[in-house]
Amino acid sequence: MIRVVLPAHLRRLARVASEVQLEVLGPITQRSVLDALEARYPVLCGTIRDHGMQRRRPFVRFFACQQDLSQELPDTPLPEAVATGAEPLVILGAMAGG
Repeated sequence: MIRVVLPAHLRRLARVASEVQLEVLGPITQRSVLDALEARYPVLCGTIRDHGMQRRRPFVRFFACQQDLSQELPDTPLPEAVATGAEPLVILGAMAGG
């Protein structure tokens, strides 16, 4: 099982308490995890990735194993600790301003 931690506003939208556990078939990548997340919680479609090109929204960041994975290609394998469920994939809403 893959563990995903969502920011508070997406947890409220999806009506989940804390982290989400997902069954992901095939390679464990950002794309496959987000596909599984959106399939299980359709209300999240378009909140993490845009509807058209499926690109990460500008103020959304991905972290795992103390690494910022936000700029990785969507089909790059996630760290082994995420693939085994030892560590979660953390999705955060970034802030802007001065």
